[in-house]
Formats: sequence, C-alpha cells, structure tokens
Amino acid sequence: MSPSSPRWLPAHILIDLSPLRRSRDFRMLISGLGVSTLGSQLTTVAVPYQVYGITHSSLYVGLVSLAQLFPLIFGSLLGGSAVDSVDRRRLLLMVETVGAASSAGLALNADFGPALWPLFVFPALTAALSGMDSSARNAMIPGMIGMASVPAANAMFQALFQTGAIVGPAAAGLLLAGAGVHVVYWLDVLSFVVAVAAASLISPQPPARLGTGAAPPRPGWRSTAEGLRFVRRSQTVQGAYLIDLNAMVFGLPRALFPALGETVFGGGATTVGFLYAAPGLGALLGALSSGWIVRIRRQGLAVIVAVIVWGVAITGFGVVRFLPVALVLLAVAGWADVVSAVFRNTIIQLAGPESLRGRLMGVQMAVVAGGPRLGDLEAGVVATAFGDTFAVVSGGLACIAGAVVVARLLPGFRHQRAVASAAVVEAAEAAAGAEAAAAAGAGAGAGAGGVTGVAGMFGADVTTETTEQT
Repeated sequence: MSPSSPRWLPAHILIDLSPLRRSRDFRMLISGLGVSTLGSQLTTVAVPYQVYGITHSSLYVGLVSLAQLFPLIFGSLLGGSAVDSVDRRRLLLMVETVGAASSAGLALNADFGPALWPLFVFPALTAALSGMDSSARNAMIPGMIGMASVPAANAMFQALFQTGAIVGPAAAGLLLAGAGVHVVYWLDVLSFVVAVAAASLISPQPPARLGTGAAPPRPGWRSTAEGLRFVRRSQTVQGAYLIDLNAMVFGLPRALFPALGETVFGGGATTVGFLYAAPGLGALLGALSSGWIVRIRRQGLAVIVAVIVWGVAITGFGVVRFLPVALVLLAVAGWADVVSAVFRNTIIQLAGPESLRGRLMGVQMAVVAGGPRLGDLEAGVVATAFGDTFAVVSGGLACIAGAVVVARLLPGFRHQRAVASAAVVEAAEAAAGAEAAAAAGAGAGAGAGGVTGVAGMFGADVTTETTEQT
C-alpha cells in the first residue's frame, strides 16, 4: 500500500486491533480485563472516600493505601512463580473469584456497618491478587496471538487501563454522590463475575515444560529466586526494570500536584484535578495512536528515547507558569510513558523462555507497584528541602540522566531488537528449556538456561548480552 493511499493513516497510526481477529482466547482475555479494570477503578475511589467519611482523617486514608503496597509486591513475586507452575486459566479463575468475594465483603460492610478494619483487609487482599492476575494475563499473551503481535496487544492493554483510569473515577464520583458507596462495591462484584465468565471461555493454558518434559517448578520463594537469578544475568530485563524505576522515582511529581495547583498555577481543586488527569489523557491518546509501534525494531533504544522525552516534558512542566502549557507538557509525558510501557512489557515478555514468563512479569508488577510510591517520597522530601519547583525540575533532569546512565551501562538493553520471527523464538525457547532442565539436573540452577534463552531468542538481530553480573 502506498503512503498516498487513504487507508495508510489508520493502518500506520491508529491502534492495531488485529490480535482481536486472530484469537478468540485473546478476545475473552481482554474483554474480561476491560470490565474488571472499570470495576476496580470504582473501588479505588470508593475505599478512600469511605475511610475519610468514617475517620475524617487523611492519615487513615494514607495508611489504607500503604497497607496495600506490600501485599501487592509479595503477591506479584509469589504469584509470578504460581503462573509458571499451574494452569494460567485456572489461576485466573481463582483470582477473579476471590476478588469478587473481597468486593462483596466491602459491599456487605457498607450495607451493615460500616467498620474500619474491612477497609484495610479486603483492599490489601485484592492488591495481592492483582499481582497474580496481571502476571497471568501478560504471560498468556504470546501463546495466544504469536510473538510478532505482542506489542499490539500491550498497546490494547494500555488503552484499556488508561480508559478505565479516566472513566472509572468520574463514574465513581457520580455514583457515590447519587447511589451510595455500597452500590459502587456491588458493581465491582458484578465486574468480577463478568471477568470470571470471560476467563471460563478461554482454552486451558498449562504451564510450559522444560526441555525433555520435566515438570514445571513448584511455586514458592525458590522458584521466585530462579527468576531473579535470570534477571541478574540479563541486561535486557535489568534495563527494562531499572529505566522504569528511574522514570517513576525521579520523574513522577504527582505528590506535588496539590501544592503546585494552589501556589504556582493559582487554582483550586479543579486545577489539581486537571494536573492529575493530563498524563492519563496523554497516555490514552498514545495508546490509541500506537499503530506505528509494531514496526519499531530497536525496542530498547525506543524505551530510552521515550524516557528521555518523559524527563524533558517533566522538566518543562516544572519551569512553566501558564496552566494550558503545563497540561500539554504533562500530556506529552503521559504519551511518552505509555510508549515506554508498551515496549518494556514486550521486552520482558519475550526476554526468556515461556517457563520463566510469569516470574518475569511478577517482578515487573512489583516494580510498577513500588516505583510510584518511592517517587512520591522522593518528590516530597526534595520539595520540603528545596521547594516544589526545584523538586520537579531536578527530578526531570535526574530522569534524563538516569536514562543515559542505563543506556551506557547496559549495552545489551540499548541494542535489544524485536524478534525476527516466531520460528526463531520457538526454536530458542526449546533450546533454552533443554538447557534449563539440564542445568537443574546438574544442580546448577536456572541461570545458565535463562542466559542462553536471552542470547538465542533474538538471534543475529540483537547484540549478544554479557552474562556477567552487572
């Protein structure tokens, strides 16, 4: 098709929906995710709203959020090992069912209470389950649609998340004002029921077997440690994790939005709301215009460039004093973030053999969960010491510098390229599985097989990584 064709723009710019046509299992997976994401966003707003209504204390609201952090991290790490050990469809059904029961507990507490302790316990349980849920969904994608379509699938996931992040809180506000908090929780229960129904229509997704047919590893910390040893030896995966942590810790000044809205831009709650919404709107637009992403070969370099764009936009946001320009810069930052997220998830999903995919995605979930909280802490500490504007500008510059450092120290990540063909990947996974099984039999652990998987998966199209610990 020539560039002058009227169909060129949609095919090359708009989000690629071909995975939906290719796989019925993927259609069920993403439809369940879309509904459950919307329901979860409703509860994300309802819980702090109800906590504040009971206690009239922002401290308790913060403590409820903190209570969810460590269950989410541990659930992600341990859940990743479970994803590699059991049927992923069955695990997804279990997680969604328990999630429905947890939201029902919140609803019943609102109907017959409310007591404060369920608002700590049930959201923490749901947070732990969400790490397993996300790891299982991401681990299933390559097998459903093929390696070449993984970037397009990740862009669709990002579009769903960003839509839910925009629509969910707005709908929650209307429902809380009109129908009440208990209705919000029951709607979340209904969303989980729909997700369970969708997951039940997916074909079985058994765990990968190593090489000669050896059984998959048992879930637990030993299995998780095998995944971490693979990360230690893979510059590709290390780079994806570290550059994301760098961006979230230094370049995510959301904790300063309330102060900036009042002192810098001279507005009230509406201005603060605009500041929080602008990155999400930019991310949504980025996901919906992601058709070009599937044609990018140098994915590691693309992540580096996207994070630098994020840092430049945040630095500019810290300098400007005109609200419309500030919102545009935040939207640009959100656009760059979603581009980085699509490539990072793709790199991690395809960085090792299928038998490790759940654990790698579990670590990714732990990074995504912990990074923003560390970023809030960093922004608050620097702003207290040197002022809000300095905190934003210095954070943006540190984000840029961190991306350059990661690119310099991890050439395996910088030179990483997209998979050349599904046949190459399948052959590499088979070889990696065989070596991992042999290494396990010799007591050498999973590290050697994992390194071979990284080096072989991308064939001659990627610079071979060093296997030394970095």
